[in-house]
Amino acid sequence: QVQLVESGGGLVQAGGSLRLSCAASGRTFSSYEMGWFRQAPGKEREFVAAIRASDGRTDYADSVKGRFTISRDNAKNTVYLQMNSLKPEDTAVYYCAAAESITRPYTYWGQGTQVTVSS
Repeated sequence: QVQLVESGGGLVQAGGSLRLSCAASGRTFSSYEMGWFRQAPGKEREFVAAIRASDGRTDYADSVKGRFTISRDNAKNTVYLQMNSLKPEDTAVYYCAAAESITRPYTYWGQGTQVTVSS
């Protein structure tokens, strides 16, 4: 099992930047597929970005491509989401998630961190 704790959320003006962190417990963090999701008020949770365990390949939602960057530091058991050029529509609760393999769903979720972008 793995436990996930997000941090780094907050209030920022449009055009600004934030970096979210997700600290994971467990000795096998490097083997987990990691992802970031978000949920805005009144909307369903949506995929934001993912990073593979095997080769570090990344994937992004079209809405954040070119603005957000996902990365991981296996030595620190941490995955990051660097968010630049933030827009009011990026306002949401951001969740970190882990999957045991690329063929399995995201099973482990953090508690979420609020990101609010003011116009």
